[in-house]
Amino acid sequence: MTQTITVIRGDGIGPEIMDATLYVLDAMGVGLAYEEADAGLVALEKHGELLPQATMDSIRRTRIALKSPLTTPVGEGFSSINVELRKRFDLYANVRPAKSFPNTKSRFPSGVDLITVRENTEGAYIGEGQTITEDGETATLLQKVTRKGSERIVRYAFDLARSTGRKKVTVVHKANILKTTSGLFLKVAREVAAQYPEIECNEMIVDNTCMQLVMRPEQFDIIVTTNLFGDIISDLCAGLVGGLGLAPGANIGKDAAIFEAVHGTAPDIAGQGKANPCALLLGAAQLLDHIGKPDDATRLRKAIVATLEAQDNLTPDLGGTGTTMSFAKAIAGRT
Repeated sequence: MTQTITVIRGDGIGPEIMDATLYVLDAMGVGLAYEEADAGLVALEKHGELLPQATMDSIRRTRIALKSPLTTPVGEGFSSINVELRKRFDLYANVRPAKSFPNTKSRFPSGVDLITVRENTEGAYIGEGQTITEDGETATLLQKVTRKGSERIVRYAFDLARSTGRKKVTVVHKANILKTTSGLFLKVAREVAAQYPEIECNEMIVDNTCMQLVMRPEQFDIIVTTNLFGDIISDLCAGLVGGLGLAPGANIGKDAAIFEAVHGTAPDIAGQGKANPCALLLGAAQLLDHIGKPDDATRLRKAIVATLEAQDNLTPDLGGTGTTMSFAKAIAGRT
């Protein structure tokens, strides 16, 4: 049975890595059909807005989107498109795997296999209560953490551990200082953790977490935390395994899910065939897991690893001389 997903080709290198990813998915025969929609600068030029209603309608209809990187213009009046999508669809769970891959420039060519689960809708990024005094000397920002938001993200992390056979969840916080916001998150996390006795749970203050990740990343399995901390930690984890070119992300809500490459649009190499498609391909693997095709997801991940091991048509960032599409074809040939 064919399933239709929304495809957002994005800006900069976005169309190139999307073409490569769809080539691999089609070669695998995973039964996907594509409904293309615009967002970002392309949408602004074609439709006069960064996030057209037609795109929103497509995501509501298909409930699944695969998205390349988008550009939000710098300046007043433009909010982050990614943040706006999370708000519109209540995509409360940001899921960022970080896994060691062979023949990369990683500090850890083996031993890292963890997932950061980040609360996506609360905390410091909600944009509420932002003020600055008339003299421009003092700025303030409201942070908000709720019991509902905390419970559903922690429960998501424990359910993910249970469904994937992972053994430990680390709750990351700053409750020693932020006693109300981070304190509430930690309190709720303890309550949820008690309902999953078969899964080990430990607690770690965010600054110590960053140090421990750099020193001994193998001690982590699943990390769950609030919005700002999760944003920082997930990029740190990407750095452990070779950078954002190998970092996929999923944004999960009750009624929709968006899968993406978390890196930027890289306009300096756009159109040159140099972009590494792995992040979006790995995002596509997350998508396949989400729609109930775990065997295909595993097949795709194994093909990426095998191609990296063979150093076959790797893109320049991975030390090769291949192109975006030749790399994709090498991966497709191993699926």
